[in-house]
Amino acid sequence: MQPTTRIQVAIIGAGPAGLLLAHLLHLQGIGSVVLENRSRRYIEERIRAGLLEQGTVDLLAESGVGERLKRESLVHHGIELRFGGRGHRIDLSGLTGGRAVTIYAQHEVVKDLVKARLDAGGQILFEVSDVSVHDFTGATPRVRFRRNGVAQELKCDFIAGCDGFHGICRDSIPAGVLTVHDQHYPFAWLGVLAEAPPVSPELIYTHHDRGFALFTMRTTRVSRLYLQCAPDEDVANWADDRIWQELRTRLGNHGGLKLQDGPMLQKGITAMRGFVVEPMQYGRLYLAGDAAHIVPPTGAKGLNLAVADVRILSRALAEHYRNGSTDLLDRYSEICLRRVWKVQRFSWWMTSMLHRFHDEGPLRSRLQLAELDYLTRSKAASTALAENYVGLPFED
Repeated sequence: MQPTTRIQVAIIGAGPAGLLLAHLLHLQGIGSVVLENRSRRYIEERIRAGLLEQGTVDLLAESGVGERLKRESLVHHGIELRFGGRGHRIDLSGLTGGRAVTIYAQHEVVKDLVKARLDAGGQILFEVSDVSVHDFTGATPRVRFRRNGVAQELKCDFIAGCDGFHGICRDSIPAGVLTVHDQHYPFAWLGVLAEAPPVSPELIYTHHDRGFALFTMRTTRVSRLYLQCAPDEDVANWADDRIWQELRTRLGNHGGLKLQDGPMLQKGITAMRGFVVEPMQYGRLYLAGDAAHIVPPTGAKGLNLAVADVRILSRALAEHYRNGSTDLLDRYSEICLRRVWKVQRFSWWMTSMLHRFHDEGPLRSRLQLAELDYLTRSKAASTALAENYVGLPFED
């Protein structure tokens, strides 16, 4: 690659958003280069979310990168809500005409997309540094970066900022252009990956006096487990035995569920926040995924929102290159944000209903229990949860 190169679309970030966008553009005959500051090994091993909506699974399959997903994933047709020591199953498929969710780790999606791009001769430049974006209000935006110590530049038609919450693209937009909506929750999640069989074949969301817990999995032999904790919690204070004991306490023993111990492969603290910027575009710079929005993980929507964004962006770019129209590009932010705010609402609702708010007294807990009782007894309420959980329709 020469120090100055011309490309149609420059994509900053090789997470699911950037890689899927590059793949979808390739299928439309549109050239792109993906720039990533981490190594290929890092992005393919970084543990992140693992629940895919029905629409996400369908899009990956339709675009030709769903073969391994179909072979190795776990399809779930329901979830369990536990409160008062008892479990209540929500029949996701029965309430949504057969739709479901799929357990398939985000880093596995990344592996599939990296392979697809490289097999097709696509360019993913790993371990670049000093990335900066320029002139994106004009006809020829530029991206500058260093690779192997050499300063280089991309000239392009459009820039896609898929570089996450801490990336450079959003902060490159002039002050005053974006409206920022930000909410921090007064708790966090302690998440562990354990070499232990899942306690249930489906996810269990637990409301408990000691705090929320989530029992999920990565495979039939590896569990992914979460405990509500203080936002300033030090993971070093959580020995393995303490974590297993707390998980058992919050799970309870009704229904014969037995949690088995196993080696803990990973521990970490996840902050809980909601974040949205409006608009998601400025000039010829388009934000997608975590660069534009963060949702609390209770609803398992982060990766799925990124997929929804780049689906719209790829279609808008394809329309532009096909007939010169900028209609979809001009409305990219408007279309994406309709879904973003619905998903924010659902994630906020799930978070508010299931977590313990220690500073708000017993009234809130009684209201939460009343909400859960109504939700699990009302078909209409259960259907609303199921429709959101398996994924709202993609916006067009």
